[in-house]
Amino acid sequence: MEDLKKIQERIEALRKEIALHNYYYYALDRPIISDEEYDALFRELERLEKAYPQFITPDSPTQKVGHPPLKEFKPFEHTVPMLSLENAMTEEELVQFDRRVRKGLEGFPGLDLVASDGTLYVAEPKIDGVAVEIIYENGVFVAGGTRGDGRVGEDVTPNIKTIRGLPLRLMAFDGAPDPPPFLSVRGEVYMDKKDFQKLNEEQKARELAPFANPRNAAAGSLRQLDSSITAQRSLKIFCYGIGGVEGISVTTHWEVLNLLKKWGLPVNPLSKPCGSIKDALDFAKWLRDQRQELPYEIDGVVIKVNHLAAQKHLGETTRSPRWAIAYKFSAYTAETKILNIRVQVGRTGVLTPVAELEPVSIGGVIVRNATLHNYDEILRKDIRIGDWVIVQRAGDVIPEVVEVIVERRTGEEREFVMPSSCPVCGSKVVRNPGEVAHRCSNPKCPARIKAAIIHFASREAMDIEGLGEKTVDLLVDVGLLKSIPDIYRLRKEDIVNLPGFGDLSAENLINAIEKSKHTTLDRFLFAIGIPYVGRYTARLIAERFRSMDAIMSASKEELMAIPGVGEKVAGAVCDYFADPNNREMVHDLLKLGVSLEDTGRVEEKEKGETSFFSGKTVVFTGTLASMTRSQAEELVTKMGGKVSKSVSRSTDIVVVGENPGSKYQKAIALGIKVMREPEFLDLIGWKSSK
Repeated sequence: MEDLKKIQERIEALRKEIALHNYYYYALDRPIISDEEYDALFRELERLEKAYPQFITPDSPTQKVGHPPLKEFKPFEHTVPMLSLENAMTEEELVQFDRRVRKGLEGFPGLDLVASDGTLYVAEPKIDGVAVEIIYENGVFVAGGTRGDGRVGEDVTPNIKTIRGLPLRLMAFDGAPDPPPFLSVRGEVYMDKKDFQKLNEEQKARELAPFANPRNAAAGSLRQLDSSITAQRSLKIFCYGIGGVEGISVTTHWEVLNLLKKWGLPVNPLSKPCGSIKDALDFAKWLRDQRQELPYEIDGVVIKVNHLAAQKHLGETTRSPRWAIAYKFSAYTAETKILNIRVQVGRTGVLTPVAELEPVSIGGVIVRNATLHNYDEILRKDIRIGDWVIVQRAGDVIPEVVEVIVERRTGEEREFVMPSSCPVCGSKVVRNPGEVAHRCSNPKCPARIKAAIIHFASREAMDIEGLGEKTVDLLVDVGLLKSIPDIYRLRKEDIVNLPGFGDLSAENLINAIEKSKHTTLDRFLFAIGIPYVGRYTARLIAERFRSMDAIMSASKEELMAIPGVGEKVAGAVCDYFADPNNREMVHDLLKLGVSLEDTGRVEEKEKGETSFFSGKTVVFTGTLASMTRSQAEELVTKMGGKVSKSVSRSTDIVVVGENPGSKYQKAIALGIKVMREPEFLDLIGWKSSK
C-alpha cells in the first residue's frame, strides 16, 4: 500500500524547493540551477499532483492556468486609493518638486532622522505597463485588480494568477519575517520587448492587427475573459510598493522594496536609494541612456521620498501624492500630417493602407510612413488624407497613427476609400465574410509574389542573406523569379550583369541560397507562408508531426489537438495543403535540394551538446561587426548559455563590440571576464560568408 504521507511530504517539499528557485530567478535575477533542473522539479510536481489530486492546493506553483472563462469582470475595490503621479517633464520641474518636499518637511519632527541615513529619495524605473493591486492573506494570493479610476478597478484575479514570476504563496527568505496576515502589494504588469515582438508576429500571421506597443499588449492580455489566453502571453510584473499591511512595521520605502523581494516578489533591481535630488537626476540620466538596452519599455523614473513617516506628513492632493513624482522621458510620439494614403499588397493578397507622412523625428528616427492596419481601423479613427495626427513608434514596431487631431482640421481633408481593384495588377479586390481584410483575388499578382519571396527569404524563415526587398523587386521585374521555387533555379550567370550586381555579389547571393537549402522543419513551415501560422505556431506543429509529409496529411482534429493551435489555424493549414498548387510548390522545393531537419531532433541534439557557453550568463554591449546582436544572442542560447540585458555579479562574460556602453565599465569594475568580438567568434566557430 502506498505511503500517502510520504507522497504528501514530497509534494510539499517540491513546492518549497520550486518557491526557493523562483525567488532566486525572479526576485534576485540569480538562478542557482539550470532551466532543465527546474523543469524536472516542476514536471515531478505536476505528475504527483495529477496522480494524487487530493493534495493539490490553490497556491501550488502548478495552478497558474485552468480557470473557466469569465462572462464579465467584477469590480475590484482598492484597499487604499491608487493615486496618479504628478509628472515632471524637465529638470527644473524636478528641482521644484525637491523644493516643495523640503519646504513641506520643515515642521516634520523626524527630519533629522530623514537626513541622517543619507537616503532622502528612492528612484525607480517607470515601467510602461499596467498598474495592479494584489492581495495576499496569510501569505497566500487571493485576489488582484487593475487600477481603474484609482478607487475601483476590474477584478482580474485569474489573469494575474497566470503571471509566472508572481508567487501564489509568499515565503520568507534571507532572514525576513514571515509574511503578514494581510498584504496589499502594488505592481506594474508588463511585457518584455522580445515577447511583444513574438506576439505581434503571431498577430500578423493570423492577419490580426498588431498591438501598438508593449503596454497595449500587456493591457489587452490582462483583460482577457479567458485566462488561458493570458497565460500564453508571457506577462511579467515588478512590485513597487504596499497599499496596506497588517502585522509588520516598516520605516522606509527602501525597506519595503527589500522586504517584498525577500518574500519572493519581483522588484526591479535597478531601483536606487538617492541622497539628494541631484543623485536622483543623475540616475535618471543614466537610465535614459540605457533605455534602448533594457529588455522592457520604460517611460521615465519615479522618485519617492524614502521615509514613510515623511510621506505621511507630506500627504497627498485629491489625485496625487505630494511625496512622489514621475520624471518622464521624451515620448516616442510626434505630431505630423498625412500627405497621402497608399495601399500595399502582402503575400496572402491582403491590402494594407499606409499613411505617407510629412517626415518627422520620433525617438531619433525619421518617420515617413505609418501603418493604418485596415479599412475598419481608418473608419473607427476617422482618419482622412490631409489630417494632422499623432504618430507613435515603440521598439521595432512599424510606426502607427494613434489618433487624429480633430481641432486642426480645415475642411480640406479627404476621406479614403479602399480600391475595388488591386493597385498592382488590377484584379478584383474581395472581402470574405467575417474578415476585416480586403484581398487581391489574383494569386499571381506580382506584389503577392514579391511579398511571398521576401517572407520566404527572411531571417526568421530560410535566412537567405542578400535576398532583400530591393533584390527581390529586381529579380521579379526582370522575370527571373515568378515563384518561390525559382529562387533555387537561379544561377550566377543569370544575375551577374544585372544592375547592382558584380562578380562577387552574385557569387555571395548564390552561396547564400545554396546554404539555405539545409534548414529545420519549423523554419520551412513558417517560410512557405501559411495564413495564421507564425514562427511560434510553426514550431508547435513541427514538434508534433516531425515531417513534412505528416503535416501535409494531418487532419484538422489532429492539428487542433496541439495545445496552442486553434480551429482557425488548423483550418488554414488544412486548406493550404488541400490546394494542389501549394503541395506542388513544396514538392518542387524538396526536389530542388531543400532538406528539412526534424525540429525535435535538433533541439534534442542542442540540449545534449556542451560548449564553452553552457551554463554561463552572457551580456553583449556595443555593435558587433559580424552579425546583429539578436543573432549573437540566439547562438549563445543554442549553445547552452543564458543571455542577460544587464551586468551583475552573476554575469560570467561581457562580449564587447564597437562603441561599448556603461556595461563595459561595470564589467571592469566587478572583475567580470571581458571578451572581444574575435575571441567570441572563435568560440562559436563563426565563419564569415564574405
